[in-house]
Amino acid sequence: MKNMLLTLFTLVSLLTAQAQTTTAPVLPKEDYVVTISTTYGDMILLLYDATPLHKKNFIELAQKHFYDGTTFHRVIADFMIQGGDPNSKDSITTNDGIGGPGYTVPAEFNPNLKHDKGALAAARMGDEVNPNKESSGSQFYIVQNKKGTPFLNNNYTVFGQTIKGFDVIDKIAQVEKDGANRPLKDVTMKVTVTKMKTKKIIKLYDCAWFYNV
Repeated sequence: MKNMLLTLFTLVSLLTAQAQTTTAPVLPKEDYVVTISTTYGDMILLLYDATPLHKKNFIELAQKHFYDGTTFHRVIADFMIQGGDPNSKDSITTNDGIGGPGYTVPAEFNPNLKHDKGALAAARMGDEVNPNKESSGSQFYIVQNKKGTPFLNNNYTVFGQTIKGFDVIDKIAQVEKDGANRPLKDVTMKVTVTKMKTKKIIKLYDCAWFYNV
C-alpha cells in the first residue's frame, strides 16, 4: 500500500511538473511593437515568435520603409482590410494586389493562432497556383469582423495581432470603395517598428494576454 501511494504521488508530481512546463509562457526580454499609421489613426500590433519567418520578414521590410506610401488597396466591411502591395503606390489601380518584393514566405500554420478580430495575416496566391500555400512576401490583411474569420484558420498564416486601434480597422473597413473593393480615396500607411522591453510593452498596452498564446 505504501509503495502504491509513493507511486501515485510520484505520478502526480510528474504530471504537475509537465503541465507547468508546457503551459508556462516564455516571456522574451524584448520585442518589437509595430505601428501602422494612417489618416484614420494608428494601429498597434505585436508579431508572434511562433511564426519566425513572417516576423523577421515583416520587421525587415518595415525597417527598410518598404510599406511607407503603400495603401490598403482591398477593403471589405465585416471581413478584412488588405495592404502591403508596392504597386499601390502608383496611379494604376488595376495592378494593385499582384505586387510584392519578388519572393514568397513558406507557410507557418499554427493551430493556436486564430483569425480573431485584429489578427494580422499574410495574403497569398490561390491554391491552384500555390499548393504549398506560401505567403506573399509583403501583402497582408487585418481581420475586421468582430467574430473573426475562422474559415481561414490554417489556410493563411496568422503572424500577428492588433493590441490597440481596433476602431481604426473599423473606420478603414467602412470607407467608400469601387466595385473591386478598392477605396475611392487612397488609404496610405506608414509602418514603423520599435524595439522595447517586453514588460514595458505589457504595461503600456495591457497586453499580457498576447504572450499567453
